[in-house]
Amino acid sequence: MEVQAIATDYDGTLAREGRVERATLAALKRARAAHFKLILVTGRELPSLRRIFSSLSLFDRVVAENGALLYRPSTGRQEMLCPAPSKALVAVLRERRVPLSVGKCVVATEQPHHVAVRQAIRKLGLPLHVIFNKEAVMILPSLVNKSTGLSAALAQLKVSSRHVVGIGDAENDHEFLRSCGCSVAVANAIPSLKREADMVTRHRYGAGVVEVINQLIAGRRFC
Repeated sequence: MEVQAIATDYDGTLAREGRVERATLAALKRARAAHFKLILVTGRELPSLRRIFSSLSLFDRVVAENGALLYRPSTGRQEMLCPAPSKALVAVLRERRVPLSVGKCVVATEQPHHVAVRQAIRKLGLPLHVIFNKEAVMILPSLVNKSTGLSAALAQLKVSSRHVVGIGDAENDHEFLRSCGCSVAVANAIPSLKREADMVTRHRYGAGVVEVINQLIAGRRFC
């Protein structure tokens, strides 16, 4: 396949414990120099991402909040891809003392609070779904996920999903990777993602991303 863009998850893929290695940053710079479009696809809220990662300018687009927010680093423009969080849901969860992070679109907590979240969604009759990312729990409208966010980014960049290599590691990466022309799981990914991916890297975390980029720049055939 002809590869025009690389879309990668952040935590557990590009980064380990929130930190991106220098070698990984250098590989991203080489990918840009080779004219690949770079897209970061993460469940994190943008303020959290900015606090721990100062190199967002390497990316053409950032899909944040698990597909709910599209950010253009070159201009600072943010675009919400779904409605703001339900005030009623937030109020019910806070009343039940569920620890929350509320983004522009996403409401996030952690396990085992997903039980209280689902009870509240049912009680309020809201068209929301619960997304897991290891211990993290995210609540978004039913049709919003990393795949839909990536589609919005690709539309702006005028790139077909058939020409995208997607890289991930966790539960919330399944649909995102399925939407890419070539799906890659890093070596530390969960078993179910490895089984579905077109390729599994030999290396873990950012080193796995470097492995993919090096192969692409070398012109090796992908998928």
